Amino acid sequence: MFETFFYQPILNLLIFLYNIVPGHDLGIAIILLTIIVKFALLPLTKKQLQSQKALQELQPKIDEIKKKYKDKKEEMGKAMMDVYKNNKVNPLSSCLPVLVQMPFLFAIFKVFRDGFENGAFDLLYPFISRPESIDYFSFGIVDLAKNHNIYLAVAAGLAQFYQGKLMQTKRPSPKVDGSKDEDMAAIMNKQMMVFMPFLTAMISYQFSAGLALYWFISTCLLVFQQLFIFKKTTKNEIIEGEIVK
Repeated sequence: MFETFFYQPILNLLIFLYNIVPGHDLGIAIILLTIIVKFALLPLTKKQLQSQKALQELQPKIDEIKKKYKDKKEEMGKAMMDVYKNNKVNPLSSCLPVLVQMPFLFAIFKVFRDGFENGAFDLLYPFISRPESIDYFSFGIVDLAKNHNIYLAVAAGLAQFYQGKLMQTKRPSPKVDGSKDEDMAAIMNKQMMVFMPFLTAMISYQFSAGLALYWFISTCLLVFQQLFIFKKTTKNEIIEGEIVK
């Protein structure tokens, strides 16, 4: 099922793009594939980003509840659910879009990991022209079949860092009794902001440059989506606030 509904369509789309782009440049085909996949998953991405933003904006209230009911777990849970309910936010709503997107991401990862060897062309649809060979040398400067491309790996890691930075909200650090949990959470968030880009760079470095290029372009597109969605959401909130006044 995974091969039929996810891996095979991604593979065929990439080969189709490779066949039609000028000069049969695999790098251009990967960029176009990334744009198409991002556009197809845009509704899910939009929902995910909006949910994450809403949850982060509620975080100060959640922190206050944790401090107030730190020794009363049952009351803490009820108060947190009331906050989510009153603000019409589902704490699990940001997880579902990610789970739906995972098969696509695994399919793309498999395409770049396995390359076009071992009978990959046997999975092409009848209406997709089968190329005699794939030229992995792209943009005249990079071999997308080779591993250990430090430049693309670093670029993917930096893009991941900036994308994570955009998701952070600036909140004053609590300096009152009982704030240790909040301080620890802040420390973990900062560590994740460093760990995830490092992990992205390491994976991009270990596998083919084609995967690193896809990861870099995909993250850059996600950054643009975040900037657009967050700006639009903020603008709508300002307009609604003026109407209420």
